[in-house]
Amino acid sequence: MKLIHELGLTMTRRHFFGAGALGLGTAALASLLPARGNAATPQRFGGLPELPHFAPKAKRAIYLFMNGGPAQMDLFDYKPKMHDWFDKDLPESVRKGQRLTTMTSGQSRFPIAPSKYKFHRHGQAGIWMTELLPYTGKVADELCVINSVHTEAINHDPAVTYICTGSQIPGRPSLGSWLSYGLGCETQDLPAFVVMTPSWSAKNDPQALYNRLWGSGFLPSRHQGVALRGQGDPVLFLSNPDGVSAANRRRMLDALARLNQQQLDEIADPETQARIAQYEMAFRMQTSVPELMDTAREPRTVLDLYGPDVHKKGTFAASCLLGRRLLERGVRFVQIFHRGWDQHGDLANNLPLQCRDIDQPVYALIRDLKQRGMLDDTLVIWGGEFGRTIYCQGKLTRDNYGRDHHPRCFSMWMAGGGIKPGMVYGETDDFSYNVVKDPVHINDINATILHCLGIDHKRLTFKFQGLDVRLTGVEDHGPVHGILA
Repeated sequence: MKLIHELGLTMTRRHFFGAGALGLGTAALASLLPARGNAATPQRFGGLPELPHFAPKAKRAIYLFMNGGPAQMDLFDYKPKMHDWFDKDLPESVRKGQRLTTMTSGQSRFPIAPSKYKFHRHGQAGIWMTELLPYTGKVADELCVINSVHTEAINHDPAVTYICTGSQIPGRPSLGSWLSYGLGCETQDLPAFVVMTPSWSAKNDPQALYNRLWGSGFLPSRHQGVALRGQGDPVLFLSNPDGVSAANRRRMLDALARLNQQQLDEIADPETQARIAQYEMAFRMQTSVPELMDTAREPRTVLDLYGPDVHKKGTFAASCLLGRRLLERGVRFVQIFHRGWDQHGDLANNLPLQCRDIDQPVYALIRDLKQRGMLDDTLVIWGGEFGRTIYCQGKLTRDNYGRDHHPRCFSMWMAGGGIKPGMVYGETDDFSYNVVKDPVHINDINATILHCLGIDHKRLTFKFQGLDVRLTGVEDHGPVHGILA
């Protein structure tokens, strides 16, 4: 069945074989039709018929992506011994000749910059967290903090492309697109994959974001993420132009669908099928999106939970609330990119601003999901593309410092469906420079996310350029069993 499905998806490269192939292509394209479900599973629209591979712990996921690289030793990876190392050089026995960026490779020395922030234990497990995240500390017993994540990429664009798509080279499908392709959606009125890029408070210039981070790559284009805008219309061109009624729009789409269907019958290009589906989705979103964005009807207790920024469009708080509303309406995967975590300098002023943006909304999202009975089958992921160096970039003082990129170890956390709560996994050395116990590659992170959603990462593939391509690459990676519930 999967072979037939993929044959239909790759028909664009083979339609020149002529009418003899069209019969099989038409049969394969039938699997792209949206409606499917049975009595044993919730109603599902789209997705592969053989998925999930096994019973999932999570039905949906939300990824809180801290773009820029949060400093792990200032947030979750507590290193108290570093206070005795202030302004001493990072030992070569720790660095081991590892690659540096050009922003610090020319420094005459690499002075240790201990975190200036106090740490406290939280929850029954006593998880160490910075004083900058007091609200997050209140839900420590729901979190699994992973301090041993690592990657090969040392600069932003390849690093964020890598963790979002499984490859440092642009062109691969994003995580959300793989989930849309494999699992489909539980609603016809909203996309399977939605992205938000809220505002940030740090004063440094943020890293750019690219559409490819939520793009579908070589998968059919209908699996790309739909970006909700923080200002103006939530989706561009969703509203009808002046003078065009809903009835007129419906008649226009019906006529356009007939023309597209005629082309589909002639050349069996699956992108034509995707275009038909996208036009229909846009029509339904004209009703579903305004209702989604109307948060005024949320109870006052819920709005207060997310904090004052929830009333400001385009903030991280408003995005988290919208994320919960999307998930409960059947959206499979939500990804929120919060920019501004690239603190090469002036960390003492910028990091607190970033933490203030996300701290209460993260706490509220966890609490909100739990009190609605959704946390048990919703996977929540928090993290960035890499970590920061224990040594200072630029001028070092007791009160301020900067940190360069560091891919060898950094912190992420997960919570909810399929994850053991209230624990810390993995360890780094005293300098938060190298992993010393339970290393977790970013492809292991992605394999774990897929596993929680009932997907064997080695079996979710797509034929492209003669290869069975998968999100997690060809190297030996897999789910992190030590954190699985």
